Amino acid sequence: MADENINNTTSSSSIMESKPLHPLHQIAETPTHKLLLKQWLKEEELILNRIALKETQIDSVRKEITQIYCFFFLFHSTALILLFSASSSRGGPRGEFCHRSWIPSLCSLLCSLGMIWAVRYKTDVEAHLEKLLEREKEDGKLLARCVEELKKKGVEFDLLKEVDALRRAKSLRVESKAVRKWSVRDFVTLFFFTVACMVLALTRVILCN
Repeated sequence: MADENINNTTSSSSIMESKPLHPLHQIAETPTHKLLLKQWLKEEELILNRIALKETQIDSVRKEITQIYCFFFLFHSTALILLFSASSSRGGPRGEFCHRSWIPSLCSLLCSLGMIWAVRYKTDVEAHLEKLLEREKEDGKLLARCVEELKKKGVEFDLLKEVDALRRAKSLRVESKAVRKWSVRDFVTLFFFTVACMVLALTRVILCN
């Protein structure tokens, strides 16, 4: 009976020894894998923070662009109303008003060009931030995939092979997007330039007719 108990104990201990450890336990017992996992988890947190910061910056730039849009239309509508009121309230020949129409026209043109440049600059900043945000998200996906593979494989995770594959994926990443001759920013610039020309024509009509 005693021999049978000893045999059962021996067989159960051999089964426990032959049972493989969970990958996370393997990582905890291997200094290199443990250090790599810690570094990757820390890098994941940094990437998430950078993504949140980029999204906040993009929202701020979009609000500034919207404010410039509102100021553009508010400025020109107010200027046209004031010119029309001044032209209607004053009697006499229109020649004097038409002769001096270059002054409000020049002011309107300069203000329009300044606001168009501001819109163009802000849209360029927005596009640059969107590219950085997309790159950060792609890096986060690649890193999350490697972390998942490390947790799944444990000590079977080949450090040199997997890390080299991650670096290669980052360096050879190519954006598969069609080249666009015209972008939304170009159409926005063209639209505001057209509106500015229409305002100049209306100024001329109000002061000369």
